[in-house]
Amino acid sequence: MRVVIVEDSRLARLELCEQLSGIANVTVVGQADTVDTAEQVIAETRPDLLLLDIDLPGGTGFDLLARLDTLPQVIFTTAFDEFAVRSFEVDAIDYLLKPVTLPRLQKALEKAQKLDSLQQSHSSADEDRLDAESQLFVKEGDECWLIKLKEVQLFESVGNYTRVYFSDQKPMLNKAMSHIETRLPSATFFRLNRSEIINLAYIKDIEVALNGQWQVTMQNGRILVPSRRQAQAFKQRLSL
Repeated sequence: MRVVIVEDSRLARLELCEQLSGIANVTVVGQADTVDTAEQVIAETRPDLLLLDIDLPGGTGFDLLARLDTLPQVIFTTAFDEFAVRSFEVDAIDYLLKPVTLPRLQKALEKAQKLDSLQQSHSSADEDRLDAESQLFVKEGDECWLIKLKEVQLFESVGNYTRVYFSDQKPMLNKAMSHIETRLPSATFFRLNRSEIINLAYIKDIEVALNGQWQVTMQNGRILVPSRRQAQAFKQRLSL
């Protein structure tokens, strides 16, 4: 498991590195002490897991997560306990109070490794990538839909679930968007930001605001904003 440590205290980083060095199948691939540096390190190393402090120069650990288009697993390490509830709202694996003890760190990493193994087994069991004509079965409550993938305008991440927009419907799919994304045809769908994947065929309009930020209007009326990192890729994709 590839780990990036985001912590502004040099001593705390060294202690975590030393603890991790004795844990099997764990490799520290990067370290950062600010939000901006962490964003760059994560983009370069693509870790499986973040050991993330909350109080950082340039923002908070939550600010960092909001900047990322694809989230690694997260274990928070902090001296404050008041953020515990919020940490689990972003699907954190665990919340460790400083000073972090080796037994607690090992227990948290075991959770992360089990989840990683489960995700890999699900991924290997999946069929090949879908195409636009493939059918998607969606069930919410007593209602069921069988729709062609090309009819989906938008996928929206809602925690561990995904809202599917098609026609005038928007039911919830009992799968994480990251799981769905691996099977979507890249010629048709594009991840606009951390929360939304759009069907390029359903773009109604694109505008650039006064602040230079792009705004994408879908045929269903939703107005979406590409993340900073994805804006350039989106522009290249549309050859604009």
